[in-house]
Amino acid sequence: PGPSTAPPRQPTAGRPYRQVVTLNGWTLPFRMNQGVKEFHLVAETVQREIAPGMVAKLWGYNGSSPGPTIEVVEGDRLRIFVTNRLPEHTAVHWHGQRLPNGMDGVGGLTQPQIPVGKTFVYEFDARRSGTFMYHPHADEMVQMAMGMMGLWVTHPKDPARTPGYSEVERDYCFLLNAFDIEPGSAVPQVNTMLDFNLWCWNSRAFPAIDPLVARRGDRVRIRVGNLTMTNHPIHLHGHEFEVAGTDGGWTRPAARWPEVTADIAVGQMRALEFVAD
Repeated sequence: PGPSTAPPRQPTAGRPYRQVVTLNGWTLPFRMNQGVKEFHLVAETVQREIAPGMVAKLWGYNGSSPGPTIEVVEGDRLRIFVTNRLPEHTAVHWHGQRLPNGMDGVGGLTQPQIPVGKTFVYEFDARRSGTFMYHPHADEMVQMAMGMMGLWVTHPKDPARTPGYSEVERDYCFLLNAFDIEPGSAVPQVNTMLDFNLWCWNSRAFPAIDPLVARRGDRVRIRVGNLTMTNHPIHLHGHEFEVAGTDGGWTRPAARWPEVTADIAVGQMRALEFVAD
């Protein structure tokens, strides 16, 4: 037993939900302010140990790449402070969210870029449950190649009345990401987006990836997001699993199909479920 197998802490404020486990990651804390759930993201340079003894110089949020997972509940009013400590401007796009155009985070189009050393405040409602992502829409070919991305989970307000949603004993999530880091270097090459030499789960490579721990008979959900420049299939050895949801929402049980692999396209999410046997 240890931190990697311990159950996640439950929220002490706001609507209740069962927190997800982010492989080799963590969930961003929040505070309640007059009924609004407030978060603070800091875009900054970080160091990430991809494998034992291999440390990469990346860009991310709050000291981590990918950034921490943001968890909210359907119907929450959100306020997200984003402070820019990068060497260039940035913005944050909330991938898959239904929100006002001015909060969509496309720098130079829906909002001014966030200058170096400044803070921009996003405010909107979490309007539908599901698994989503966040990432820059400002010099994204550089910033995303440097590791700037994160997961977003919106839990259903009423799970029993959410079509396609099921309660699970284990709920895991991670992002697929890839880097081109030359031997002897620590900084990704950002102009070779289709010539990777490191394929990672949450910026970690074998043997440094946390295990997916479950008891026999547990129903397990695995939420996977892909913000790389290429598709990637996911296979679970020894288990039969279903595609339980996409970034378009939950899939009703009657419409699900057993999969040998689930091909996860660029910019998409998949929620896979299975019973550990």
